Order: sequence, then structure tokens, then C-alpha cells
Amino acid sequence: MRLYDTARGEVVPFEVGEIVTMYTCGITPYDATHVGHAATYLTYDILQRRLRDLGHATRCVRNITDVDDDLLRKARELDVHYLDLAAAETARFDADMEALNVIESFAEPRATSAIADIRGFIGMVMDRGHAYESGGAVYFSVGSFPDFGQVSHHDRATMLELAAQHGGNPDDPNKRDPLDFVLWQPSAPGEPSWDSLWGPGRPGWHIECSALAMRELGTTIDLHGGGADLIFPHHECETAQSEAATGERFVRHWMHQAMVRMDGEKMSKSLGNLVFVSDLLAQWDPRAVRLAMVVHHYRTPWDWTDDLMDVATARLDRWMAACSDESARDSATAVAAVAPRSMTTSTPRRRWPPSTQRCPVASRWPRRRPCWACSAPVSRFAEPGQGVVNRWV
Repeated sequence: MRLYDTARGEVVPFEVGEIVTMYTCGITPYDATHVGHAATYLTYDILQRRLRDLGHATRCVRNITDVDDDLLRKARELDVHYLDLAAAETARFDADMEALNVIESFAEPRATSAIADIRGFIGMVMDRGHAYESGGAVYFSVGSFPDFGQVSHHDRATMLELAAQHGGNPDDPNKRDPLDFVLWQPSAPGEPSWDSLWGPGRPGWHIECSALAMRELGTTIDLHGGGADLIFPHHECETAQSEAATGERFVRHWMHQAMVRMDGEKMSKSLGNLVFVSDLLAQWDPRAVRLAMVVHHYRTPWDWTDDLMDVATARLDRWMAACSDESARDSATAVAAVAPRSMTTSTPRRRWPPSTQRCPVASRWPRRRPCWACSAPVSRFAEPGQGVVNRWV
């Protein structure tokens, strides 16, 4: 298998052992799951299915950020306890993922379950000379880590701009360097607080994922990622603090899902331009909802439009009709019945890899397994070289 690695900036061999460890940044549970979330987790779902088809076992951890500025702010607005809000939205998220037939996570740890791990992790970073106390908080010193920038490869000006956009607060007067980031911070009145060697407070955003990833999967992870908006600062900072603490490589391969847009803008809670998965599931077949997202290449940004669900439903109908048509015995006939002309060619650009070359439209197969795209249990698969383009490299 070959995959694009964000840190190296190219498609490279994805070389792993029998067990593949994976970590994808999960939700901050203060609102419903939107299409941008789902696209990321569906990408990881397809990758896991492919790896399992090749004989690997996958252990994909997806965290829940249940202590965070946005969650605490929303809980205050609703006048509810932040953990009650987090529990309700996490349950809704899990229901959405189940409806989309996303493989269940190996673990779904909550940030609040790892406070002891986080405090110990910060102590390791400080002992190695990569963090300092200032103004009641603990900061990571980016100047102490020469490889800062190895994931994103941004210049300093771009880093400062992105840090300001994502809550990095470059103007914090307690910092030695505007790019330094918080590991531990004092809690504001009414916010949750835990005791520590540096005073009562709560963890910073980036440290939560480092502690959870290492607790669940070990020092070095085969593959890590999430949405492309997390490359900087989150994944850059996560890498720096992790490798500073252990002295070992944190991630072997970085994989990121491109942004889903609406009306030309990134789909996000802060902008309010969201399409919620639960709303789609209330109106459409979950298999069609899944198809509407996985048809897009994971590294190419794309726009959600009103006609996507109609197109996906029509495609699902063609596939299901082909599966039930006893006359569609040979691959060529079946593929011709379901594939638009734009997706067929006499000389395929790329064949399906050996274990995913079986499209759910053709010759009989002795076992039933879910289709990689629509998740329907199917028993027909196409032969290689029939013009179906593999879009998942």
C-alpha cells in the first residue's frame, strides 16, 4: 500500500506490521456531527477496511475532547453541566457513526479520563527542559525543539497567523515566544479544575491527544491524522511535545482529510455553515449518505451541494438493482449497467488493488461482506481491469 504522507509531502509506501496502530482526532462534543466530521472518519473507515482485507489487524483510537473552551462556553450558554452536554453529543455522534456503518473504534477515550496521565506527561516535558512555568501556566518552548515545523513545514509568519486563528494566543504576555503553546492553564471561575504541581487548572488542547495516544497505543504510532485544519497548530504541537517527552519518533505516517466546504467556505461550527449528518439520515438512506461523501478523493477539498444526495441515491439504486439482477453474471455486463461513462475506460488509469478490486455489481462470491462504499452486504464483485477507477490512493 502507498499513501500520501503530510509530513513528507509525497505518496510513499505505507509499511506496517501485522497490527496497525492509528489515531484520529475526535470531536469536541458540543454540537451535532456535521459532514466535515463524517468525511474524515469515513476516510479512516475505508483505510481500515482495506488494511483488514490485506490481513492486518487495526487499532484505531478516536478521542473525545470533553474539556475545551468551546464545550465550556456552550455549556454555560445552555446552563447545563459540561459533562452532561458532552455525554449527550457523544451519544448522538456515536449513533451517526453507527448509521454510516463506520467501524467501531478500538478505544474512544475522553480527555477527562487522562488528567493523571497529562500531569505526568507535562512533568516529563519539563524534566527534559522543553517547558516552563509563567503566569500560573505551563508553556512548551518551541525554541527548545529544533524540529518544530516538521509536520506542516510552514514559515514562522504562517505559523503565527494560524496560531492566532486557532486559539494559540500569540499575544499572551506570559510567553517567551509567541509560538509557545499551553500545556497547563489556570481555570477561569466556574470552569473545571484539577490540582497539579503548578497550581489548580486544566490541560491545554494539544497535550490531551499526546497523552491519550501514548496511553492507548504506545510511544510511536503507525498513522495519525484528522482534518487538514489540524495540521497546524494541533498536530505540529502534538508532535513537538511528544517527541520532546520521549526522545522517540511519535508518528510514522501523517494522513489528513481535506476540508469540506459550503458556499466556498470551510464547513465549521464557528461559521455556522453546517450540514448535520443526523438531518441527512432523517431524510435519506444511510448508505446513500455514506456514498455522497466517499465519492470524493480524501485529499481534494470539495463543496457540499444540494444535488449530492440525489446523485448518490441514484448510484445506490443502480448498484442494488445490479446486485439483484440474475442476468448480470459477467463483470463487463455488470459494470456497464452501473458505472457512468465518465468512470469507465477501455484502458483504466488505475486498477483496484488486489483485495478491493471486487465491485458490488458482478460475479458471485462465496462470502458476503460489506461494500467499501455503501456498506451494503453484497455477494457480487467485479474482476480487475474493468474500467473502475480506484480513487483511494
